Amino acid sequence: MNKTIITLALAVMVGGGAFAQDKKETKAEEKKGYEFTIVKENASTSAKDQSRSGTCWSFSGIGFLESELLKAGKGEYDLSEMWIVRTAYLEKAERYIRLHGSTTFAAGGGFHDVTAMISKYGIVPEEVYTGLNYGETKHNHGEIDKVLEAFCKAVISQKTLSTAWKPAFNGILDAYFGKMPEKFTYKGVEYTPKSYAASLGLNMDEFVEIGSFTHVPFYKPFILDVQDNWMLSSIYNVNIDEMMQVIDNAINNGYTIGWGADVSEKGFSWKNGVAIVPAEDKSDLGGTERDKWEKLTAAEKAAAMYSFDGTAKEKTITQAMRQEAYDNYNTTDDHGMVIVGIAKDQNGNKFYKVKNSWSTEGKYNGYFYASEAFVRYKTIDYMVNKKAIPANIKSKLGL
Repeated sequence: MNKTIITLALAVMVGGGAFAQDKKETKAEEKKGYEFTIVKENASTSAKDQSRSGTCWSFSGIGFLESELLKAGKGEYDLSEMWIVRTAYLEKAERYIRLHGSTTFAAGGGFHDVTAMISKYGIVPEEVYTGLNYGETKHNHGEIDKVLEAFCKAVISQKTLSTAWKPAFNGILDAYFGKMPEKFTYKGVEYTPKSYAASLGLNMDEFVEIGSFTHVPFYKPFILDVQDNWMLSSIYNVNIDEMMQVIDNAINNGYTIGWGADVSEKGFSWKNGVAIVPAEDKSDLGGTERDKWEKLTAAEKAAAMYSFDGTAKEKTITQAMRQEAYDNYNTTDDHGMVIVGIAKDQNGNKFYKVKNSWSTEGKYNGYFYASEAFVRYKTIDYMVNKKAIPANIKSKLGL
């Protein structure tokens, strides 16, 4: 074999080896990321799709109640989110017009809206009232929201209210969402919306909302200062550790949590199925690694912090940090979801499994995992069954 052939053969062998090595490295890289092990998971109905509507509060509130029905052994229900949205819009319009437009009129809402609307108007199954009466197969409220707000502003501009405004407003709601049935038959039984709600056996007074803020006293109810709280409903205030204790006690005893939080953070990644609060302090890095970190640009540091490769160290969240983020508008009332379980990542760090309302797509088929730090930091408030609150905290709240 001549020298040229030997050289080529060696090149092929070396190249082939390098190619094989590259493949191994690629596979290793593909394995990077968070790996979760479920510690405790409670029954929940399937993730739904709010699509192009600002109605996460209804989807999460209904999802929470559907889990309560499962917990009570009543089976799986699919309740109508748009029934709640439609009835709430009428209530919002009445308040907005009564206050001459000096309050919020928007698509958003809270968990208390769901329980309040069921108490007043009842509820129906999803198949009885889909709210899709405008030529769409998925919820798309861009036009609806603009039309309803414009109508209310036009009514206010007249200074004196006519007797026609409310029937006219209901006519718009009927056109988009569909007329509300006075009676319906479901699984061979005739119901009214109120009798169907009664058949579920849920007591809306059993559910309370909890938050953790220092601008108001602990253990007292207070009106939650967020734009979507158009009802001016009150929640209970506890310290940050107790806020987490209630969540853990609920999950460990088979209850889910209707969770309101800010998901506009860089640490929230629907693509990667995680929500984290990476620590910016790298003082614990050793010699060479620390030198490398300090030489990175701000953009490079951000990319490294939010790589979602499962190696991020997270901030230790304090009560003061929570409050500062809320006061500075860094934590806002952003999204409603349902916490259904507790998990651990490959490093033993605690996460919460969360049901979203962005369809069953995503890395975890409609669910994602929020770190303990993220929940401590970015929770606005949550709804929970009173029975799931530890006795010592319940006593402090006078429940």
